[in-house]
Amino acid sequence: MTVSRTRWLATAAAATLCLAGCGGGGGAETQQPAGGRPPAAVSQADIDKAMQTPTELTFWTWVPDIQKEVALFQKKYPAIKVNVVNAGQGVPQYTKLRTALKAGSGAPDVVQVEYQYIPTFTITNSLLDLRPYGAEALKDKFVDWTWGQITGKNGEVWAIPQDTGPMGMLYRKDIFDKHGIQPPKTWDEFASAARKLHAADPNVYITNLAPNQNGAWMGLLWQAGGKPFRMAAADQISVNANNEPSKKLASYWGGLVKEGVVSTDPDFTDQWYQALNKGKYATWLTAAWGPVFLSTSAKDTSGKWRAAPLPQWAAGENKSGNWGGSTSAVIKSTKNPIAAAKFAEFLNTDPESAKMMATEQFLFPPTKALLGDAAFAAQKPEFYGGQTVNQVFADVSDTVSADFGWPPFLDQTVKDWDETVGKALADKTDPAAALDQWQQRITTYAEGQGFKVAK
Repeated sequence: MTVSRTRWLATAAAATLCLAGCGGGGGAETQQPAGGRPPAAVSQADIDKAMQTPTELTFWTWVPDIQKEVALFQKKYPAIKVNVVNAGQGVPQYTKLRTALKAGSGAPDVVQVEYQYIPTFTITNSLLDLRPYGAEALKDKFVDWTWGQITGKNGEVWAIPQDTGPMGMLYRKDIFDKHGIQPPKTWDEFASAARKLHAADPNVYITNLAPNQNGAWMGLLWQAGGKPFRMAAADQISVNANNEPSKKLASYWGGLVKEGVVSTDPDFTDQWYQALNKGKYATWLTAAWGPVFLSTSAKDTSGKWRAAPLPQWAAGENKSGNWGGSTSAVIKSTKNPIAAAKFAEFLNTDPESAKMMATEQFLFPPTKALLGDAAFAAQKPEFYGGQTVNQVFADVSDTVSADFGWPPFLDQTVKDWDETVGKALADKTDPAAALDQWQQRITTYAEGQGFKVAK
């Protein structure tokens, strides 16, 4: 199956583990600047001069057709030329970035970085603190939890939010109606509906929990109140990957998988796409980028889907997690920090650029202005029976906690999850027990890297 560039963009965001902001409601945490003081602000005169000085910037990104947004920036600041480079999507780009940083040459000025990877690059002192360039003044433009993902323990601003993935539930209204099922409001109701549905039609499952999808798992853990990682200092991390919220989540899903009422097919495969089109899954627990992605991946089901918030662990709660999304960060080695910082700012806060990102690249916005824009929120796509799906996810975005943390060694954490919890789901064994293995693996690796580990 051929996947379009726009669909692949969503797939790349979906396929990456989403572990967010470390500690104190913040994202990446590093040591304080020298002397414990924030860096001095750059004067407006210096900013004006820099933006009028002939300059070339290199921007690494995997967003399709982002040259259109770049053109808006270059129109406003004609002295500055931005060279857009697709250095790969997600992990391939990060690998190239690490190589360039280690070599001391070849790194971009501005780079697209997913929220969960910010600690990976701040721990190596690779990102520029954007406070001197006025970034702190942007805080109120963004949904609170997204700002928490890009700020450090000492107030550093490591990047500008670009897009997000608050999680909700897409469901097949026709399948639910046929079996007399209402959209579950709690996870208990969801489990009951899973059993009822599969008993009535063994070919249909209420959902699919992909064992290769640590991003979805972490989003669900986020909703459940889990806080698996927290950086106390640059060399200190607490690891609680097998704590009570994690065990609750694992026992719940492990039980449904063992009962056979939830499938565990790998996602973003030909078989998975076919299953969506054939009605094998009655729901997809996904992120805000999911509605557009689904409408191009399951065209045969147009008009049959609707959107709702995730079921809740307790009746009356209103909580969600995040799966996906990225930022624009400035590499510390840039020779043009003012121009680079202002480019990252413009790309994601200029009204026309931000709107283009949401309506042409279909990236779910992090800005309060766009989420509250009726032209965006009130869209009624036919694929969802005319429901205002954007509004559903805009409301969900307000329910994501700002306090969820990532480790600075994400790649190893993902690998270990795949080989423990993911494997347990695939093998239909005990994912709760696998959490203990995951905890031990992370702890051993962290200590081997010189971190002091606490639980």
